Amino acid sequence: MRKPEKTRDQLLHELRNAYEGGASIRNLAATTGRSYGSIHSMLLESGTTLRSRGGPNRTSSRRRSARA
Repeated sequence: MRKPEKTRDQLLHELRNAYEGGASIRNLAATTGRSYGSIHSMLLESGTTLRSRGGPNRTSSRRRSARA
C-alpha cells in the first residue's frame, strides 16, 4: 500500500521551511525527485524570499588573462 501523497500546501510549507533552514534548491530537487525549476516555482508560490546565487564570483576572461 502506498502512502497518500502530501497535499500541495503541505509540500509548499515543507519546502519553504527546508529552504529557509539552509537547504539548496538543488538539494530539495534531489530529495523530492522534482526538477530544479518546479522547486524554484513552488518556493516563489509559497512566498519564500530566495537567496542570491552562491558559489564563486566569476570574472571575465579578459580580466583573468590580464592578471596572468
